[in-house]
Amino acid sequence: MFRCLSCPLCSMVILIIVLSAIIIIILASAFAGKHSSVLSLDKAPVANLGKNQLLSCYQQIIKTMPLSQMSVTWTKSEVPGVVYQFKNGAVDLENQSPQFKGRATVSSVDLLTGNTSLLLSTVRSQDQGKYTCTVSSSAGGGAVTVDLRAGAFSAPSFTLSNSTLTAVAERWFPKPSVTWTNLNGTVLHGNTSLNSNSAGVYTVDTVLSPINMSNTYILRIENDLKISVSQATLGRVGSSLSRDSQTSLTADTSSSSSGGTPRHSQAS
Repeated sequence: MFRCLSCPLCSMVILIIVLSAIIIIILASAFAGKHSSVLSLDKAPVANLGKNQLLSCYQQIIKTMPLSQMSVTWTKSEVPGVVYQFKNGAVDLENQSPQFKGRATVSSVDLLTGNTSLLLSTVRSQDQGKYTCTVSSSAGGGAVTVDLRAGAFSAPSFTLSNSTLTAVAERWFPKPSVTWTNLNGTVLHGNTSLNSNSAGVYTVDTVLSPINMSNTYILRIENDLKISVSQATLGRVGSSLSRDSQTSLTADTSSSSSGGTPRHSQAS
């Protein structure tokens, strides 16, 4: 066996095997590197129905590149055609899905720096789903998936009358839950009504009474998509009543936001 390994033919075979392995490793590394160059800053955005939403997608590049060397395609799962396409240095919407006509754009100026994010105008409920951004350029290529969810949410407005604090939030979907607390996190009893329109979007009307005119109250409105935390600080200016409020509106990253023990946090 040792004589065979030392012969010229066996040495040549071993050399070929080693070189082939090196080539495979180099090609695999290059392939993986190209596909990891396309990223998203937010893979699970929550859009506000009727508003515009940016779906993040970008390619890591060192310098600007010619648009003629870039191809960008946005598609949506289970929807025929493309959402948006750019290739050969120009926008190509020949195979665009009717659902997105006039509503999907990518900035050609941003493309120069590798920003291939999609701006979706006037978001509708049927726009929810998985989008894939596929990029190919002189800097490499790859794809990233963005899962878009859509709902309705708005910050509440407060009115103060005598010993009653009223808050109204005009747009919420899906159906939200409402909780009043004080600064110590103690849950307070409020009278809340939720009225939906023909589109299923809810208006929140909630009243807290009686109230202490030197206290701060926290109103939390939340559903599976968003959490609104508002802080209303009450006081007196001369002989009149006053209130100061601020609201923090954030995405709900928990698996479920309804039921269980209320979560208390102060608005930022």
